[in-house]
Amino acid sequence: MSDTNTDSAAQSKFASGKEHAKQAADELRAAAREKIDELRHTAEQKAGELRTAAETRVGEFRERAGTAWGQARTRAGSLREDSEAYVRERPVQAVLAAFGIGLFLGLLIRR
Repeated sequence: MSDTNTDSAAQSKFASGKEHAKQAADELRAAAREKIDELRHTAEQKAGELRTAAETRVGEFRERAGTAWGQARTRAGSLREDSEAYVRERPVQAVLAAFGIGLFLGLLIRR
């Protein structure tokens, strides 16, 4: 009879241990889910911050590029006007300069 009581006590301890292990596993699973949700939220928040920073930088770059483009167009227009004025004032020198530059470039390309 003592063997039966011992077996029954062992089974009871085993069942209790099993239940305790199951409860611990459930708690661990819940903690893992909670941590995953926390990490996901943090990652989404950081991604949003990075997106905002990138959009800001793109806007700044776009503004600088537009300014540079406008300045380049203004300079090109000014250079064209100055060139036209020079050609009107000194047509012979302009033709000779163009001929000299063309000859020089032709020799460079030929080599």
